[in-house]
Amino acid sequence: MTCFLTALFPTENKALELCGKAAQGEILKGYAPGAQKILFDDREYMLTPSGNFLLAFGRDEAASKKLTVVESNGNIKDYSLNIAATKWDIQDIKGIPQKKVTPSAADQKEISRERSDLKKALAKGLNKNYWEKGFIMPVKGRISGHFGGQRIMNGKKMNPHQGTDIAAPEGTPVKAASNGIIRLSGGNYFYSGNTIVIDHGHRLFTIYAHLKETSVKPGDYVKQGQIIGKVGKTGRVTGPHLHWGASLNGIRFTPESLLHMNNADFCFNL
Repeated sequence: MTCFLTALFPTENKALELCGKAAQGEILKGYAPGAQKILFDDREYMLTPSGNFLLAFGRDEAASKKLTVVESNGNIKDYSLNIAATKWDIQDIKGIPQKKVTPSAADQKEISRERSDLKKALAKGLNKNYWEKGFIMPVKGRISGHFGGQRIMNGKKMNPHQGTDIAAPEGTPVKAASNGIIRLSGGNYFYSGNTIVIDHGHRLFTIYAHLKETSVKPGDYVKQGQIIGKVGKTGRVTGPHLHWGASLNGIRFTPESLLHMNNADFCFNL
């Protein structure tokens, strides 16, 4: 991914570093020395003691957002951050069991359980910075679906895709993308099948779905590269693959953008 940072215009000059791509569906790693608080569009984001923080942009993020840095001395600096538009693909997927496309009334109870469990898992606010370790791909394979793509299943228009699909043989080991705490493991949910959620601190989570089996439990601490489960075809799928998702402060974004957060080539100083 090529680094692309749109212009920031501070009301006053202030050193600020951002790493990543300021675009819909992406994440930025920031460094604001001396900052006490970070507000993005008036919503607070967590800071490390050294001044590092993360910002995520949703699939349909507005073109302009306000970034506020509150310094320890009380000074407030506002920046206008321009968010580039992203062109999303369209996937026409056939061969999905129709009951997974148009759930019955009886299935709605299971869907509610799935949504409730995932919401609880993503609601934690762990004040740890495990994410500073950086991230790796959880499994090797062909990318069969991209974040943000519009999906048409058996001819029916569905919600945009919320992760990256990586096709791999059933039983292929799945690795933790970075250090963190397991918040959810198991479920065999209607849509996502067997699922794992890892909390990397500062409200950053990665999600691993459609697993054949899991090998961790909620509360476990895992290290980057540790085997947490196996690729499967549980939930709503047409074949074995890993659905890899990411969420920051409740905002879903493309997980591949996590791979570059510690790469100096993707950084820009202000």
